[in-house]
Amino acid sequence: MEKKDVVKKRNPENCMQNSAASLSHAPSSVFPAHAAGKKRKPCLRKILAFWILMAVLGGAGGWIYQTWQKIPSSIRIRAGEEQELFLDVPVSGTIYGEKTAQKDVIPVNLNRPLTVQASQIQDYTMDVKLFGIVPFKQVDVHVVEGQRLIPAGVPVGIYIKTEGILVIAESDFEGLDHSRKEPARYLLRAGDYILKVDGVELEGKKQFTEQVAASEGKELCLTICRDGQTFDVTVTPQQNTEGVYKLGIWIRDNAQGVGTMTYLDEKNGFGALGHGINDTDTADLMEVQSGSLYKTKIVNIRKGISGTPGELTGVIDYKKENRIGAISINSVEGIFGTLSQEEADEIQGEALPVGLKQEVKKGEAQILSCLEEDGAPQLYTIEIKALHLDHDNINRGIEIQVTDERLLEKTGGIVQGMSGSPILQNGKIVGAVTHVFVNDPTRGYGIFIENMLQAG
Repeated sequence: MEKKDVVKKRNPENCMQNSAASLSHAPSSVFPAHAAGKKRKPCLRKILAFWILMAVLGGAGGWIYQTWQKIPSSIRIRAGEEQELFLDVPVSGTIYGEKTAQKDVIPVNLNRPLTVQASQIQDYTMDVKLFGIVPFKQVDVHVVEGQRLIPAGVPVGIYIKTEGILVIAESDFEGLDHSRKEPARYLLRAGDYILKVDGVELEGKKQFTEQVAASEGKELCLTICRDGQTFDVTVTPQQNTEGVYKLGIWIRDNAQGVGTMTYLDEKNGFGALGHGINDTDTADLMEVQSGSLYKTKIVNIRKGISGTPGELTGVIDYKKENRIGAISINSVEGIFGTLSQEEADEIQGEALPVGLKQEVKKGEAQILSCLEEDGAPQLYTIEIKALHLDHDNINRGIEIQVTDERLLEKTGGIVQGMSGSPILQNGKIVGAVTHVFVNDPTRGYGIFIENMLQAG
């Protein structure tokens, strides 16, 4: 009871004074912080909402991009055969030809298996829409003759001569007066091809070097090819410390190496490598004037390890009697040409049907490659891990992993020199090995065989 009386008799003024006293000692920022907190919460909500929206849009964008890649820009189907096309993407549309009447427009749905058949060699267009509503992609459909190829898998020596003289770098040098000389600076650059000097076509870098040395410091008119454009530039050679006239450029007129032949057709035409021959310094695709294939023998194998690709070492004797074929094309998809009849007769094996992109499946497959001196090509098991029907890099359409213990024991997986080894699946030739993962030599990429055939 006494306690209640005490409570009742407390002085309200004292309470207010004590409260005021306690508040007067509070930091002056108490009220501003409280007010800022109220303003900050809506701001934080907006920021959070923004990032959630960005995440949703990013996820949607990634999904749309993956869907886009699942639909090839070009589809080939064999004439006279029923073929199933199942891309499992939520798009639908129509297929029509240039001369197709309105009534002959064929509706398609790529979200479920689609059976297609065409009797005549003809080109069609397929327009598809996302969810059947949003215009999405236009696909070229080519009806082609069925083709059979002999998978080769044999190592070959490669020699190509460039179209003109390739400039791989510009440089400076010390002149007679001991100053730095840069005659070609701002005139020539890496990747240029020098085609002529004073109107005379060049046959090789030796001829070019001799012409520069004999110029006596007079202006030279060089015909240059740069990015597909041809034009003339004038440059004045200068003397180095030895009195020799120079331009201050590094040049190359050929390339050589070891690769694997992918296939041989019925007319002795071959395809090899599955990728083009690029200059090691400029990384540009080399423009070929002429080229040859030579016999080669594998004499050593350096196993691949994580971070260091392995390599097949071959011996090439560039004698005339060892020449086995001519190279006519160096493209992104590989090198192509004609094999001699004698060498073609030595390629053993049965001609197999060409497997089109849509027929390649994830799962077990084989590669055909030769790893022994004077040995025959052998089949090694691999697994196709992923398929990229419309990859930005055409040489990386098939993702593979070596599973064969024999090959893993010999090479560690995929090594340099195996580029071009044919990929086989279900009795068909479907592609060729092109790249190795630097950090995992058991894995690599391949190109679809139909992409090689389009280039060759």
